[in-house]
Amino acid sequence: MKNGWPSLLPPISPIIHKTNQLYLHSPRNILIIGPAHPLRGGLASFDERLARAFNEQGHKAEIITFSLQYPGFLFPGTTQFSSEPAPKDIRIRVWINSINPLNWLSVGKKIKKERPDIIVVRFWLPFMGPCLGTILRIAKKNGHSKVLCIADNVIPHEKRPGDPVFTRYFIKPVDAFITMSEKVLADLKSFSTKPARCVSHPLYDNFGQPVPVAVARQALGISTQDTVFLFFGFIRKYKGLDILLGALKILIDRLTAENRNPEHVKLLVAGEFYEDRKPYDDQIGRLGIQKNLILRTDFIPDSDVRQYLCAADAVVQPYRNATQSGVTPLAYHFNIPMIVTNVGGLPALVPEGKVGLIAEPTPESLADKMEEFLQTGPAPFIPHLLEEKKKYSWPVMVDAILST
Repeated sequence: MKNGWPSLLPPISPIIHKTNQLYLHSPRNILIIGPAHPLRGGLASFDERLARAFNEQGHKAEIITFSLQYPGFLFPGTTQFSSEPAPKDIRIRVWINSINPLNWLSVGKKIKKERPDIIVVRFWLPFMGPCLGTILRIAKKNGHSKVLCIADNVIPHEKRPGDPVFTRYFIKPVDAFITMSEKVLADLKSFSTKPARCVSHPLYDNFGQPVPVAVARQALGISTQDTVFLFFGFIRKYKGLDILLGALKILIDRLTAENRNPEHVKLLVAGEFYEDRKPYDDQIGRLGIQKNLILRTDFIPDSDVRQYLCAADAVVQPYRNATQSGVTPLAYHFNIPMIVTNVGGLPALVPEGKVGLIAEPTPESLADKMEEFLQTGPAPFIPHLLEEKKKYSWPVMVDAILST
């Protein structure tokens, strides 16, 4: 046994390089259970892109998603639903009500009857454990379907009573796991000894190709003379926006003290508040950094994502704690260097001095790295980004799932 996987499994490298092998390319019926349209967000984008990746390799992949994903008290944003049109190339069935046990029984029976070869289920929040665990228990009674979980988190960022119980209930019917960071893999091992493997988060290449920075900035009304640091994604305490605001103040003061004009240093905050924004507004006012901030704090629709990434000189992820981040593969896809904090799985994906810089999760350390980036600009990082991103492909994820 190696890394928790039985030794009879074929090694991953031959799988990647010999994808014409019969056991991988005989068509499989694959059912993905997780967020998808009409729901919005990174999980939905991932599931839809994964379905396409299976279909591109000759399999038949469909998605079952939620009619009700979160009750109101668990969703702090404005809406759970996308304003984008539904994808035309993927079959998505809106079946699951996360808080209705009778619905879980019904959905489980339907999946049991359909007998998919592989059920790929997303797990990101213990709250989903009773719902998904019940559905999987019933579905597996067909004696045919294998269940593989892609675990985004096992121990949540924001803990609630009952989390361990819900997580264990979910884990029991799962046959094997894929995580996308070593941190989640380690967390999983505290709950289960079932086969588990870490596979890097593939690139988000479903938001279009990069556009020139001048084009992106014109669309967003941002000057091409500015150096733009981008904070992207929903805003919660663990993501450390307050740390980054403090770093921006330190950087402005340093530049001013050195008689360097900070006017053209901008922090673009693009994402919806998933908590009370007043403490952030108070901090911004107290620090006096309004002139160096560009706040776009509504939800960013999929069709606008590339404008924000391509407008940036660097993406900053000032997280207090992290497993993996969907922002990292976004930055890779659009060839944008990153400044990340030394927490969770972030540093492993951002080789220091090559595709970005690594700071400690403090305002002072982040300011140091932002100042270092100002001295070099993005150019030295681009060749390394182009090379490093080759590791993060969807066929690698597909082959890992099929090899269980």
